[in-house]
Amino acid sequence: MSQPRDTTLQASETASVSSSSSSPERAGYDDTDFFTSQRNDSQSSLGVASLRDMTMSSSIELEHRISPVSRLPSELLISCFTKLSSSVDLRNCMLVSKTWSSNAVDLLWHRPLCNNWPNLQNVAKSVQEPTSYYPYGSLVKRLNLSNLSDEINDGTVQPFMHCKRIERLTLTGCKELTDHGVTTIVNGSTSLLALDITGLGAVTDHALKAVAENCPRLQGLNITDCRKVTDESLTAVAQRCRHLKRLKLNNCTLITDESVTTVARHCPAMLEIDLHECRQITDASITLLMSRDRQLRELRVAHCLEITDNAFLELPRHLTFDSLRILDLTECFQVHDEAVEKIIDTAPRLRNLVLAKCKEITDRSVNAITRLGKNLHYIHLGHCAQITDAAVIQLVKMCNRIRYIDLACCHRLTDASVKQLATLPKLRRIGLVKCQAITDRSILALAKVCIEPPLRPMGPSLLERVHLSYCVHLTLQGIHALLNRCPKLTHLSLTGVQSFFLREDLTNFCRDAPAEFTEHQRTMFCVFSGPGVNKLRDYLNHEEPNYDTERTMYDDPEAEDGEPDHQVTGMMNATGLGVDDDDMNDEDEPGEGSQDGAEVDA
Repeated sequence: MSQPRDTTLQASETASVSSSSSSPERAGYDDTDFFTSQRNDSQSSLGVASLRDMTMSSSIELEHRISPVSRLPSELLISCFTKLSSSVDLRNCMLVSKTWSSNAVDLLWHRPLCNNWPNLQNVAKSVQEPTSYYPYGSLVKRLNLSNLSDEINDGTVQPFMHCKRIERLTLTGCKELTDHGVTTIVNGSTSLLALDITGLGAVTDHALKAVAENCPRLQGLNITDCRKVTDESLTAVAQRCRHLKRLKLNNCTLITDESVTTVARHCPAMLEIDLHECRQITDASITLLMSRDRQLRELRVAHCLEITDNAFLELPRHLTFDSLRILDLTECFQVHDEAVEKIIDTAPRLRNLVLAKCKEITDRSVNAITRLGKNLHYIHLGHCAQITDAAVIQLVKMCNRIRYIDLACCHRLTDASVKQLATLPKLRRIGLVKCQAITDRSILALAKVCIEPPLRPMGPSLLERVHLSYCVHLTLQGIHALLNRCPKLTHLSLTGVQSFFLREDLTNFCRDAPAEFTEHQRTMFCVFSGPGVNKLRDYLNHEEPNYDTERTMYDDPEAEDGEPDHQVTGMMNATGLGVDDDDMNDEDEPGEGSQDGAEVDA
């Protein structure tokens, strides 16, 4: 009776090995991760020391190895294991049998959890243990140390020199790391697809040259705020890492046209490039980049002050960029209407367009933008002071899918523009900072309060963020209506609005002013965020106002069209917060593009 049992056992072992060895290998440049089914990225694996900590009875092991479930092909087992959302469940699966263990260990270790110091120590100990049951170092595919950025230094990352199959490496904010620490991990990492070293100010060309020499498959590189990096290393990366798709060079102030033109010539798969604050970049490199990379999806050249109309007017005729979705030209003040018209002609499917502080553009540019139609979701025209109501009204009529619009400091706009903007069915965020001509009529329109006959019921507003700082004609009555009619509102800025910043009972619900603000700026600061919005709404409702927030309207035309409040305007100038300033107290509003410049396609 014992002989057949041995034969069956041997057959089971043979089948298991055959199934495992027949699993298809991943393609050389397949940039999708095999294990992406985890619902919670931060809980996808444990910082376990090693398999030696997991004890199992040999009799139980033998019983399970000959059970039907143990004969399942590895592909099916892995498919089942990927449905588990808990790393504890995966660890328990490893205790069932050797077959289960060998198929679950990859899932448990491909993204080790390093969110606290004990976990990091366990992971570091395991990956450098030469006699461990599994080669844990070679199982790590994603390594993220940003949660411990203040504690990471060159010595901390030494154990990870054994992890030669890392595909995504995130070291964001690890400011103590130098070239030595980065090169320790990068050397020999030929599988690396994405590298994020944002904020590593000590990193120089030496580290980037190591990336160029060791990472030929690199697709995403984020070196934001690495101010010591120059053209020398970046050109080497572009020449050797020809699969680059995403490149973020924010605040790399030493970068010039040499780097960008090399990228344009050697990286034909480029999808996204961010050159924010690269002030030495000129028209020539932008024209070449767009001409070579026709599939470009995002181009950000904010604060590149040397960019002029020629960057776009010199593009070859009849060239179309159907893939371009995001274009950021913030403070490219040498850009005029002619360039905007050319942009719209060549990129007819733009979704996000940022022209903030392009002060030379007029209604002519806005009229060109209307040709984007339903494709336009996000438009920033802050400080474009020459824009009038006529252009904004036409924009709303032609582009009715706008979700975000910023018209800060467009002082020519009146209630007519805002009333038209209020008709946008998908509007979530609106910026009207220092649009001093608007009144409560605009606010009631945004709140979807029926203010003109025939009176008819209107649904609640979908607004989430509203910026109204220095709109000096607004009253408590209009803002109260806005609060009650916008249940999704999470941010409301009212800095410089007398009806609010002068009332201590209301400013109690404001968030704290930034530390760098002067005493005068702190006095006028009035921004409600998150719970503060709800508390303000509840407080005003509890006060039982003696006005109707559902049907409020000016009856006196003089009150509607009155002169600007010179007292408040004078106060703004006296405190150093004049009409040319930004809304300093509000966070930057990001676009709808990629959040991680080093992310590869899924």
